Amino acid sequence: MGLDVDALRESFELVITRSPTLTVRFYEILFARYPDVRSLFGRNTAAKQEEMLSRALSAIIDHLEDAPWLTETLGAMGAKHVDYGVKDEMYAWVGYSLLETLAEVAAAEWTPRVESAWRQAYGAITDLMQTGARQAAARAVAS
Repeated sequence: MGLDVDALRESFELVITRSPTLTVRFYEILFARYPDVRSLFGRNTAAKQEEMLSRALSAIIDHLEDAPWLTETLGAMGAKHVDYGVKDEMYAWVGYSLLETLAEVAAAEWTPRVESAWRQAYGAITDLMQTGARQAAARAVAS
């Protein structure tokens, strides 16, 4: 994948230390920019959703060098998101909101290197999730 693992891990540690409730801010930004997505989050409480995102981000950071884990886990996650009603364009919305949140919390430490690392990583995450979503949709049609 060629990710800048050091930049991703160091910046993630920085933002989590500065803002343990990073995911709360993420959802504030996401819902303010893209209010239509709010309806997709009715299955869980806000606190549960925030916890799930926090755990997912931490797990991804922990497995950045484990391509099989990332492929399997993110593919399965993408497949689940089909059931939630997630559309392809929403991945970009989440990406914009995540990068904005990270940049806001990292402040001066949000360097071009860190931004590039996160853009590349989010692109890879999106690709794996959308592949899983397409495979799930194809299986559903074939059934």
